[in-house]
Amino acid sequence: MATTSACCYRPLSAPPLHRRRGPPPQQQQLRTAVGGPRPRPSLQVAAAAATGGGQSVKAATDAEFFQTSDTRPIMLFDGVCNLCNGGVRFVQEHDPNRSIRYIPLQSESGRKLLQRSGRAPDDISSVVLVEKDRSYIKSEAVLRIMGYLNLPFPQLATFLNFVPLFLRDFAYDNVADNRYAVFGRSESESCEIL
Repeated sequence: MATTSACCYRPLSAPPLHRRRGPPPQQQQLRTAVGGPRPRPSLQVAAAAATGGGQSVKAATDAEFFQTSDTRPIMLFDGVCNLCNGGVRFVQEHDPNRSIRYIPLQSESGRKLLQRSGRAPDDISSVVLVEKDRSYIKSEAVLRIMGYLNLPFPQLATFLNFVPLFLRDFAYDNVADNRYAVFGRSESESCEIL
């Protein structure tokens, strides 16, 4: 009769997982045979290697869109969506300092900024807020935009940040997936508003 532990996932002969330290014996032998342990690359290095020309795209768009004279964030929106165009008008009305610029996703500038944000240039599935150092999508972008508006929207954004991201994005995706059916499409793309 073979002995098994109460847990059906591992046999008794295997050491408990919490006691195992370091790499498995095969990797340990390989490391010593090759010349000692190798440091693991940092996540930033791995991400830069994965994106390839990501830094050149960022540098080019920084030079074009984020000069020292104007570092305001840019809101990328679906230019043919009536809901999105209404959202841009709402943000403009409640942004007295004009702290946000607006560019349609379908424009050439919008495509460049989408690539800079790590998204496909033809992806119009989400609003994107592009800041000099970071980009935000979906509900994070909406809450970040709300932070730039006048009262009471920054406080509302702070309150909504307590809602878990997966729930906020679930609600956002449901609205975004049905935006054309409910709110319709305009025949012409709206123009860039800087």
